[in-house]
Amino acid sequence: MEKRSSLTRYAWLSIAAAVVTIALKVGAFGITGSVSLLSDAAESIVNLVGAIVALLMLSIAARPPDDEHAYGHDKAEYFSSGVEGTLILIAALLIAREAIPRLFNPQPIASASSGLVVAALAAAVNFGVSRVLMRASKKYDSITLEADAQHLMTDVWTSVGVIVGVAIVAVTGWRLLDPLMALAVTANIIWTGYHLTRRSALGLMDTALPPQELNQVNAILEKYRAQGVAFHAMRSRQAGARRFVSMHVLVPGDWTVQHGHQLLEQIETEIRVALPTATVFTHLEALNDPTSYNDTTLDRQRSAEIKPPP
Repeated sequence: MEKRSSLTRYAWLSIAAAVVTIALKVGAFGITGSVSLLSDAAESIVNLVGAIVALLMLSIAARPPDDEHAYGHDKAEYFSSGVEGTLILIAALLIAREAIPRLFNPQPIASASSGLVVAALAAAVNFGVSRVLMRASKKYDSITLEADAQHLMTDVWTSVGVIVGVAIVAVTGWRLLDPLMALAVTANIIWTGYHLTRRSALGLMDTALPPQELNQVNAILEKYRAQGVAFHAMRSRQAGARRFVSMHVLVPGDWTVQHGHQLLEQIETEIRVALPTATVFTHLEALNDPTSYNDTTLDRQRSAEIKPPP
């Protein structure tokens, strides 16, 4: 838990980077009057709000399980990426509202070289912070940091596109390219916002683990199937950095409880080794008992009669 709580320092780094880049990009807009540079600054404001939300959600996700949240608080990370994705979409609409009128009334760009230097410096700050956040997201398996890192890299590529566009306008005098570039930035922002909100929604909907991770689990189970053990009702989901895997394990009915328990412990251990952040739940059933097959789905089938244990 100490490692998870330390992730907030990366959110503070993202907040600091957003403040710096907002100041730089607003300054670049003030120098040049370029609407595409203004659109770039608007995205950095979204970065700031997203980083603040990330700080709050990472603080919540780091809390240990309690009576009201027995499975932990890790799902709080999905709220962060969901809020950030929504803010990105709102920013895109604001940018489009500013850029569309300039398609019909293009404005000149002043002091392009000075403004571009400032914008390039802002892009460099975002690039450096993005790399730091991406490394941390992989190390700690944090979707919040990954979303923040991807958003910052989108901001970098957006800035590069804007810088190139403004430079072309300054050289060629084709003013229409400035609002066109702003609308291109808008499209890029919408695409990023869509993916962030979609991924957040999938996490909140308890989507199964990625195929490559499920393949690791199935490879472990396959060894035991060869020994006459069967499995059903396998389910999985992810909550932030945590993985949850559950299944029913069917063994010969004449096994002792101790024998079955040892098997379950071995299976759970192997899965946790393959997926270190996984919590594994197993349920032992008898292969030759018909009632063992009444609960293969999420909603258990009702038996015709309830039989007392022998």
